[in-house]
Amino acid sequence: MPFKISIAEYSLHRMIEAGDLDPRDFGPFCKEKFGVDAVEYWMGPYADKGSDLAYLGEMHKKTVDAGVKGLLIMCDIAGGDLGTPDATNRKIVVEKHYEWVEAAKRMDCHSIRVNARSEGSREEQAKLAADGLRNLSEFAAPRGINVIVENHGGFSSDGAWLAGVIKSVGLPNCGTLPDFGNFRIDENNVYDKYQGVAELMPYAKAVSAKSHVFDAAGNEAEIDYLKMMKIVLDAGYHGYVGVEWEGSVPESEVEGTLLTKRLLEKVRAQLA
Repeated sequence: MPFKISIAEYSLHRMIEAGDLDPRDFGPFCKEKFGVDAVEYWMGPYADKGSDLAYLGEMHKKTVDAGVKGLLIMCDIAGGDLGTPDATNRKIVVEKHYEWVEAAKRMDCHSIRVNARSEGSREEQAKLAADGLRNLSEFAAPRGINVIVENHGGFSSDGAWLAGVIKSVGLPNCGTLPDFGNFRIDENNVYDKYQGVAELMPYAKAVSAKSHVFDAAGNEAEIDYLKMMKIVLDAGYHGYVGVEWEGSVPESEVEGTLLTKRLLEKVRAQLA
């Protein structure tokens, strides 16, 4: 099989925020609705539960009991950036991630997904982001957890910049999570998505199949999935590709997630 398919929790964030899906039931829900055996958690709905062993334990047990495994936790830490210029504040932000490294270990995940935002010139931001990532990765390494960065705005959406940062960190447990759609650097600059994914794939430990809108033939209207998945596979990656639906009406989150999964299955059959 060229690659496997997982579901990112953010695909269902509106359902969760509306109270229609308890985050602790995310794993079983994905098994029932989408027939997958792996999921990617997002800390957003339980940002205050990073050290809550009972809550995380219940979530993990329900997921495992459903025959599903958690792959990673997507972390969006409020209150600062890993590349914040002030060294004291940067240390504080790094340490805020520690509990999520521990949570990922407790939930048998392989990684936490972080952001590499910073301030200053292109070169300054690269140095600052690398410093924060290196310190966090050094904490995560003995715990068997990877620290992976998603292209997620700012210079992190510049494939060459982010690849350079990861190379600068130089630690085997620090890598990337290439996202098919997050290549807007700012309101005036959008990086080429195919070039960006190609530049990030040598460091990839997970892949995010972003989707927004589908045409009548069931193809993503803004992203050539066949072209994108060829890039992924040509890099030697054969792990899980996570569905991350970010569209809106007329499709519901369940429908949008299913459309994305079916497209990945169609592409997988073409590439097999």
